[in-house]
This record gives sequence, structure tokens and C-alpha cells, in this order.
Amino acid sequence: MADYRLHYFPESGNSYKLALMLTLCGQDFEPVWTDFAAGVTRTAEWRRTVNVMGEIPVLIDHGVAFTQTAPILLRLADRFGRFQGRDEAERFEVLRWLFWDNHKLTGTMASYRFMRAFTPSPDPAVMTFLRKRLDDYLTILEGHLQARAFVAGEGPTVADISMIGYLMFPKPEAGYDLAATHPAVEAWLGRVAALPGWQAPYDLLPGQRMRCYAA
Repeated sequence: MADYRLHYFPESGNSYKLALMLTLCGQDFEPVWTDFAAGVTRTAEWRRTVNVMGEIPVLIDHGVAFTQTAPILLRLADRFGRFQGRDEAERFEVLRWLFWDNHKLTGTMASYRFMRAFTPSPDPAVMTFLRKRLDDYLTILEGHLQARAFVAGEGPTVADISMIGYLMFPKPEAGYDLAATHPAVEAWLGRVAALPGWQAPYDLLPGQRMRCYAA
């Protein structure tokens, strides 16, 4: 059995973050596809046997289950001595942007993209509300990246790995053409994609895909 087993579904940006982190650190993992669209993670059985929080992803690390993506990223960074930040100041920036990402960018993009791409009739008012918030967050990120190569320091950290999670999927899913609207963000995504071992989400996360309604 592999040292790492990842419960995931291919469209999950948070699953992608953990899969990419393991891959960039030279670690193999066993992918465990989960039928998220069928509501598996919301069942009592899933919560009893896999994750009491009813969420994906779940990383089985040497037989022990860990949940919540950001602390797992930090744990792996400590274990492998990579993507941590070079000093105390950078590590503070890593935490600052990780918390911002979870609360703002990922927290909103995950809902917006799921509703836009994977539900047949999203509520227009809800989509307008989420889109306005995303536009604001991407404007903040664009300004931040205009003067730096990576989010928290001179090199890539788990803050970058977290924040790209929902931005690396095919453009039609979220409906943003970042090259046209946020060129600094697009250039940063390119720098992360140039890291040795990088793979795109659907290459790294195989398995049955949900129906996509986005054009």
C-alpha cells in the first residue's frame, strides 16, 4: 500500500493542491476517486468512516487520515523542507495568504465555479454576487503580483500552491480569461506551471468526471 492515499474527485481544486504538493515533493500517492456528484461525502457512512466533516479531500498519511487542505500543506512542507518560506517573515506571509485564500479566493471561487460549470441552472443573483467578490479578490492578487514573482517570497511556497488550486482548471469552467484581464496573475500561474514536476489538474487527478455545463 502506498504511503499516501488521497480521497478526491477530479474537479476539486483542494484535492489538486494536495496532489500537486505531493508530486512536487517527489512523492507518489494512491488516488481514491470519490463520487462527489452522487453525494457520497454527505452520507452518514462517509462521515463515520472517512471524514466527520463530510468534505473532500482526505489524505491518508501512513495510515492516518488528515483533513483540511491548508494545514496538510503546511505539514507536508515541514516534513519535506520545501515550500515553507525562507525565514520568519516569509513564513508569516505564507500564513497570511493561506488564510486569505481559504476565506476569500478559494472559498468563493470553489462555489462560483461549481455552480457555473457543474450545475444546470445556477441562480443569476447568486452568480452575480459571487462574481463581484471574485473580481475584487483577483484585483487584489493582480496588484500584489505586479512587483513579485511569487506570493509570499522570492520563491514558491505553499501559499502559491494553495492559491493556484482553482485557477489552473480549464478557462471555460470559471469563465475568466486571466491573460486578458489579469496579466500578472496569468504570468504567475505560468511560473508555477514551470516548476519541475508540475502537472495540470485533470492530468494529476484521473477518474470519472462530472458533466460540465459551461461553454
